[in-house]
Amino acid sequence: MLAVRLDNAGDVLLTGPALRAAANTFDEVVLLAGPHGVEAGRLLPGVDRVLEWRCPWIDPDPGPVDAHDVDRLVDELGALELDAALVFTSFHQSALPTALALRLAGVGWVGAISEDYPGSLLDLRHHVDDDLPEAERALSLAAASGLQLPDGDDGALRLRTPLPPRSRFVGSGPYVVLHPGTSVPARAWPDFRFRECCEELLGLGWQVVVTGAPSERGLTAGVTAGTAACDLGGKTTLAELASVLAGAAAVVVANTGPAHLAAAVGAPVVSLFAPTVPSVRWAPYKTPHILLGDQWAACRDSRATRCPTPGHPCLTDVTAADVVEAIDGLVDETAVVPLHRRKRKELAG
Repeated sequence: MLAVRLDNAGDVLLTGPALRAAANTFDEVVLLAGPHGVEAGRLLPGVDRVLEWRCPWIDPDPGPVDAHDVDRLVDELGALELDAALVFTSFHQSALPTALALRLAGVGWVGAISEDYPGSLLDLRHHVDDDLPEAERALSLAAASGLQLPDGDDGALRLRTPLPPRSRFVGSGPYVVLHPGTSVPARAWPDFRFRECCEELLGLGWQVVVTGAPSERGLTAGVTAGTAACDLGGKTTLAELASVLAGAAAVVVANTGPAHLAAAVGAPVVSLFAPTVPSVRWAPYKTPHILLGDQWAACRDSRATRCPTPGHPCLTDVTAADVVEAIDGLVDETAVVPLHRRKRKELAG
């Protein structure tokens, strides 16, 4: 079976439960992913092969449609002799152009969620409620196709194990991860707030680890400069980042891929969530989390990639103290040294 999810790493991770359902029936599950999602796809249980293709109607930074590139995709998929395909999308995306490519590749059965009339492009035209967590949206398509999770599988996000060792990245004591980067600016907690949070956590006795992609080295360096925090910006693979997140007492992150990576390893998440998309769909899934940010701000449900409101108040108004309080509400007191708690009480006194 071919599963198609052509956008970002977080989207691919959220499709994980549906792919495990597919693997419970099919001998081989092939994932077709975009360049931003390939590395995440390779971490998912149940996926046997990952193919990469930049899709001009899904990719967040698309180039023009290239007929020769589409022809190469059709030829590659045709050579697989696929029994079936499921096209996974978010509510704002259309599955039908992809379904056309699959039909041209000779795929005999194609299913997808679609509000648009599909003609002969789909064998299964599935409908879902709007306010459904993204992982459940994908899983509902799998279920409508007759695919079920194995017995005992609770449908949470998961990664292949074992993950790489994290000892060379973090020390032996408890730590909090700050991940300041986002895929779009409108979802970001301001850099200076991350800097304030880093300094406050260090002052309260926490080890602080700041993570980021290679393109975010300048951002992580700014958050950690002149402090004792550990700067891992650009220094980890996605699997290594997952391992670092798995060991964290809490992860502070906006609505971006590493939030879903943290959920996939069961890490508690302080979710700095801009309401440009609904939290019911995109909040960290089936992991302990606290959501911060004004969910009724003017940008609500706008899908804006850059904040339309001066000052970005939905997240700027969240303070470092708010985040530290949320961390206190998430961490297991038996699993961490209580130094930060004692100091908070002393400061409050």
